[in-house]
Amino acid sequence: MPERRPRAGPGEGVVKAQTVGTAPYRPLQSGSRMTRTDSLFFRALEPEEGWRGQREATSASQRARMLDAIARAVAHKGYARVTVGDVVAEAGVSRRTFYEQFKDKEDCFLAAYVTGTEALIGDIAEASLAVGPDADWREVIQAAIDTYVGTLADDPEFARTFLVDVLGAGPAAVELRGKVYEQFVQQYVILARRAARQEAEIGEVPEVYLRALVGGIGELVQQHVLTKGAKTLPELAPVLVRLVKAVIQGAAAPAPTST
Repeated sequence: MPERRPRAGPGEGVVKAQTVGTAPYRPLQSGSRMTRTDSLFFRALEPEEGWRGQREATSASQRARMLDAIARAVAHKGYARVTVGDVVAEAGVSRRTFYEQFKDKEDCFLAAYVTGTEALIGDIAEASLAVGPDADWREVIQAAIDTYVGTLADDPEFARTFLVDVLGAGPAAVELRGKVYEQFVQQYVILARRAARQEAEIGEVPEVYLRALVGGIGELVQQHVLTKGAKTLPELAPVLVRLVKAVIQGAAAPAPTST
C-alpha cells in the first residue's frame, strides 16, 4: 500500500480543505478490474492505523475501490449508462457490500465526488504550505496550480469524471460542484489578500473578479481534458499561472475612462 502522506495544517495564503458535500466514451472492458491503491480514494480513506488493520481497513478498502470504480466507469461510459453492476464488477465487491454503504448509484457518485475533491483540495493546501510562510504570493500560486493540474493528470479518469461528466449527473451533483467552486473562490480570496499585504499597490481584489477567475480556469481545464486529455494538463499550467497573476495584479490598474 502507498505510504501515508501527512495532512496539511492551516496557514496563511491557503484554503483549508473542507467537507462539501460530450466527447465519445470508450467501452468499459469487462475483466479489467484492478485494485488501484495509488488512487486519490485510497489515499483519502486510509485508516489511522493504516491498511494493516482488520475490520476498519477492510471496510475502507471496499469503499475506496467502489468510489474509484464509479469514477472509472463514468469516465468510460458516461453517468447515465453506468449501472451498479458496473461498479461492483469493477471494484470486485458484492452487491450486498455496495448497498451496505450506498443507497444507489447516485449516492455512490456523490460520495466519490466529495471524497475525491476533498483529497485534491487537501493536496493543493499542502503544496501551498510547503513553500513557506514568507514565500512570495506568486510562488504560492505556482505551487497550487502545479499541484492542481499534476494531481488531475496523474488520474485522468478521475479528472474526466469530475470536471466533465459531473454536469450530467443530476441536480445534486451540480450543487456539490458549486460548493467545490466556492472553496476555490475562497482560496483565491486568501491568496489575493496575501498579495495585497506583500505589495500594497495591488489593493483589494473584488471577489467578483475571483469568481470569474475560478469559472475561467474551470472552463479552460474542461476544454483541455476534452480536446487533449487530462494527462497533458501540466501543459496548461503556465497559462493558468499567468491568468491568476493578471487578475490579481490587474485589480490595481485604474478603470479605463470613456472618451
